[in-house]
Amino acid sequence: MPPASAVPVWLALIFSVLIGALYAVQSRINGELGHQIGDGFTAAVISFGSGLIVLSLGVIVFRSGRRGLQLVARAVAAKRLFWWHLLGGLAGALFVLSQGLVAAPLGIALFTVAVVAGQTVSGVLMDRFGIGPGGRRKLHASKIVGALLALLAVAFTVSGEVRGSDALWLFALPLIAGIGQGWQQAVNGQVRVTAQSALTATFLNFLSGSIALVLAALVHGVLVGFALDLPSNPWLYTGGLIGCIFIAGAAVVVRTTGVLMLGLCIVAGQLVCALALDLLAPTAGHPLGLSTVLGTVIALAAVVIAAVRWRRPGHARA
Repeated sequence: MPPASAVPVWLALIFSVLIGALYAVQSRINGELGHQIGDGFTAAVISFGSGLIVLSLGVIVFRSGRRGLQLVARAVAAKRLFWWHLLGGLAGALFVLSQGLVAAPLGIALFTVAVVAGQTVSGVLMDRFGIGPGGRRKLHASKIVGALLALLAVAFTVSGEVRGSDALWLFALPLIAGIGQGWQQAVNGQVRVTAQSALTATFLNFLSGSIALVLAALVHGVLVGFALDLPSNPWLYTGGLIGCIFIAGAAVVVRTTGVLMLGLCIVAGQLVCALALDLLAPTAGHPLGLSTVLGTVIALAAVVIAAVRWRRPGHARA
């Protein structure tokens, strides 16, 4: 098993910010796909299903992926790994479903800060109770202040975005999905350590998530009808591939960063990328507001404050 320091902390933090940017890009893509199809359930199945196809090919081609499946199966049989560690994809499925259902009507900025709020709370809880592969981590003052500042950034941004709107109830779904993201990152990190393969951990994540989404889409289709009119724009179908990248990346770095620091860096990447997307290609009816800009600055300050202690030698746990 490779030591936690195999990935330098500074590199893990930078990579975590880039993962957050991919979250925001995927939210825009899946939100637009759900909007054009008119069915967020179908959009979620397409996104997760396409990722599962890519990962299935990877497991077939690369020996490390197949070996990882064997290691995970042995660990579950020996009770070194619990069966619920394999269900991180359910949280991913909820996240992708929320993208398809509410990202377009909320706008990418408001959707992102809703997810951010959930991620921050979840990151604190996962580190506090030792759910991640790095075990239980102490919540030093710098982390607590950083987490509180991140929540302040969320509250400030939301106060400016939702004033006078009737979309507050839509805020609940990405908020819950954000809470699930912290748990997903923690359990996927555990699976990755056991499998010794990010490919295996990501494949299992997409497998459980795809099964859940297909069942949900079938029930939804039976009740309200199936959406069969699919858009022709090819970029709308890249959400699954993007998901493969950021889920695998998170599974690799979470052991070094811890769930809270990973979540805070993802917050920074999400908000900065959402800011850029709303600035360069705003969605109809959701122009970029000053509250979003200031909220992004506060969130970035939160990440810097929370990361300061990580620069001290000997702090990262083996």
